[in-house]
Amino acid sequence: MEKNIDIKNIDISQFKTIGKNIEKMEAISRPNLTYWRDAWRRIKQNKVAFSGLVILVVYIVLAIFGPIISQYEYTAIDSSRMNQFISSEHWFGTDELGRDLWTRVWRGARVSLAIGFIATILNTVIGGLVGGLSGYYGGVLDSILMRIIDILYGIPYLIVSILVMVVLGPGITSLIVAMVIVGWIGTARFVRGEVLKLKEQDFVAAAKILGVSDFTIIIKHILPNVMGLIITNLTMAVPKAIFNEAFLSYIGLGIAPPECSWGILAKSGVKMLRIYPYQLFIPSFFICTTMLALNLLGDGLRDALDPKLRGTE
Repeated sequence: MEKNIDIKNIDISQFKTIGKNIEKMEAISRPNLTYWRDAWRRIKQNKVAFSGLVILVVYIVLAIFGPIISQYEYTAIDSSRMNQFISSEHWFGTDELGRDLWTRVWRGARVSLAIGFIATILNTVIGGLVGGLSGYYGGVLDSILMRIIDILYGIPYLIVSILVMVVLGPGITSLIVAMVIVGWIGTARFVRGEVLKLKEQDFVAAAKILGVSDFTIIIKHILPNVMGLIITNLTMAVPKAIFNEAFLSYIGLGIAPPECSWGILAKSGVKMLRIYPYQLFIPSFFICTTMLALNLLGDGLRDALDPKLRGTE
């Protein structure tokens, strides 16, 4: 049985008064972080997503400076160096025309990444604008825009690409136009759905009662709440655009020689697959790892930019 302790007989000398530290008690245990700083902190804590970001940054840096540090031109043909394997002179070997693959891979990275990012950003801007206006104003405008989207959604992407290439000819501009014509539809639908939910929230109703203009409500209230999801959607859409460029270039509807991209390099490497497989494996490796890195980063951004998860860690 437990013994009852007599408080009166406790020796006070056995205890020590430590007092209280008001500053320590009132100190903020967690630093005050903005939305974007908190998102960056969580991205750094997510090792998988941060690894994807590192891979992507490395590829972008090499795409910018890789051809510059090389002593070979990406279009220089040298019959005496045809199909040479990887060596200290040619870090990725040479192709069937004796061109240095290191220079061509990173020159192709410039084209593929530029097309992927530019097309995706344009799709996001157009889709976000159309979806935002349609969801916020609704009514006749919403009906008209949604019927246009339904019509465009029924047109196969490959047919649009072929028609654009026939009219404009192969090239970077033609590829971007082909990707943008129908590429913004998914973003428009996504943003419209988010805006439809947000415009019914109390903070939007309060802003309207206070006489705030529609433009201010969209810019200061609705857009910040959708921005995180838009950025995540953009990150996830870049791999699709890069793959589309590689696919169209592979079937002969993309970049025209002597310009090169990862799709062109993969197409050339297929011809030499049985004899010199490295000519296919090298560009394929960079296409796959770039798409993987972007998908990993997109998953991390989806979690980092989710307002519901802020403050739960």
